[in-house]
Amino acid sequence: MTVRERACAALLAAVLPAAVPALSPEEARQLGSTLTALGAERVGNADGTIPAYTGGLTTPPPGFVAGSGSRPDPFAAERPLLSIDAASAARHADRLSEGAKALLARYPGFRMDVYPTHRTAAFPAFVTEQTVRAATSARTTHGGVSLAGVHAAYPFPIPKTGNEAMWNHLVRFNGRCLHKRISAYRMEASGRLTHASTARVIEDYPYWTERTASPNVYFRFRIQYEAPARRAGEGFILVDPIDYLERGRRSWQYLPGQRRVRLAPDLAYDTPNAATSGAQTFDDALLFNGAMDRFDFTLVGKKEIYVPYNVYRAAYQARPEELFRKHFVNPDLFRWELHRVWVVDARLKPGKRHVYARRVFYLDEDSWAILTSDQYDARGQLWRVGIAFMAPSYDVPAMWADAFLHYDLATGGYGINSWPGKDGWIRTGACPGDAEWSPDALAGSGLR
Repeated sequence: MTVRERACAALLAAVLPAAVPALSPEEARQLGSTLTALGAERVGNADGTIPAYTGGLTTPPPGFVAGSGSRPDPFAAERPLLSIDAASAARHADRLSEGAKALLARYPGFRMDVYPTHRTAAFPAFVTEQTVRAATSARTTHGGVSLAGVHAAYPFPIPKTGNEAMWNHLVRFNGRCLHKRISAYRMEASGRLTHASTARVIEDYPYWTERTASPNVYFRFRIQYEAPARRAGEGFILVDPIDYLERGRRSWQYLPGQRRVRLAPDLAYDTPNAATSGAQTFDDALLFNGAMDRFDFTLVGKKEIYVPYNVYRAAYQARPEELFRKHFVNPDLFRWELHRVWVVDARLKPGKRHVYARRVFYLDEDSWAILTSDQYDARGQLWRVGIAFMAPSYDVPAMWADAFLHYDLATGGYGINSWPGKDGWIRTGACPGDAEWSPDALAGSGLR
């Protein structure tokens, strides 16, 4: 840290409230009994439309090919229980997010096909055991911006604050290391579809190792663009810390035209993401990522709503010409289910800058993935609606909801990112060593 950074850290430590462990031993005893190890209600809901949690989906369905990076739909034979459109939206309003209501009202033809609920999120034993073990030691520091007292576990299975819930999302277990071939597209309001990018990605989660040489790193992301031709060879690396006050996000970018790697501190917050032709911000990725220092996060509570879940067909089996429609993705390929979610309301802090003045996140109680989000502009108008393609990796087992899209209510278009589709894949594999996360390694792999 620089002298200035150390001075700022000391000042913040003096004025911010002291960190305290999230749970008492008495509260933690609920985990694994009335609650799952990750803090979800084990029982179903009163009318039986949400079933009890029985461990999730851990047996791959017929047709699954190990190592292929594509996962067939285990519920392909099911049919919708109901379809919600603009005419019926009012009858289901108490189970719709504000974003879903806006989409139904805005776009004729948009509908939500609701299927039977399956609580498929599942995790290796070490994840659940470590989460229970660490429940009384985990804490946030520096006003919720940093994490301490926990490693290789969901830190806050029974959250008390919005920051605690969001930390569960940030460090969620996707698998130790993912190798992906993914694409991004932008649909204009006119119906013109633009292929924004195709890339190979490595996602590394040192947080989920027993021991790590980088104790202040929970996430590393490396991307190399293959297409379109004008972007081939470009790439960047992001490294996110557990303690954002000690060291913020580190990022480097390689541009073939310049033949050099440069520091890229702007690859964060509300910087437009070039991978989606500017249709999303950098912290729109995964519906939220990065530091929480620009917003006040309030934990509103839990709610039953219709959310994207078990979206295997849209995530893995579809091609662009099948999935993308003018204004919205093909409703025939998209699956909605009734689930309990934690609601977190984020408001822009006084004196801070961001294109969003307010963001509302809906986090799955079983996996802590953000499943949908509502983004508001400075006038208080709903601007963008985020949707995750929740499709758990039953072969790991792990949560996976990394493909996502944002509907732009202001322009009538939308952008999708981190989407494998029929021509991509998501595989678990060996993680590169620390040397592969250096600027020199980025330059070497980006030459063309």
